[in-house]
Amino acid sequence: MQVKLKRTGSTLIVQMMGELDHHAVDAMREKIDVKLLHEDIKNILFDFQGVNFMDSSGLGMILGRYKIVSAKGGKVLACSLNPRVRRIFELAGLENKIPVFSSKQDALAGA
Repeated sequence: MQVKLKRTGSTLIVQMMGELDHHAVDAMREKIDVKLLHEDIKNILFDFQGVNFMDSSGLGMILGRYKIVSAKGGKVLACSLNPRVRRIFELAGLENKIPVFSSKQDALAGA
């Protein structure tokens, strides 16, 4: 899993490529949490364009960031989900908490 973190205003964009599984989440969680702790980040946008697989560890990492950001009054957004990842979002009920957009531009406009 490759992860690029980019800040746009008060939104942290987490661009992921590869498999979002138990092998990847610990390092990703740590990188994101350092940014949340030390920078003025209000929202997080998870860009799934390069993600071809996600398991329950990935869901847990996203939900954990949702709880942190929501407690600070911010939003967690997601974009560019392929059909398999979107199905996991639906089954887990994440779409009720995390708005899903077709593109990064649409998501940033909704932030």
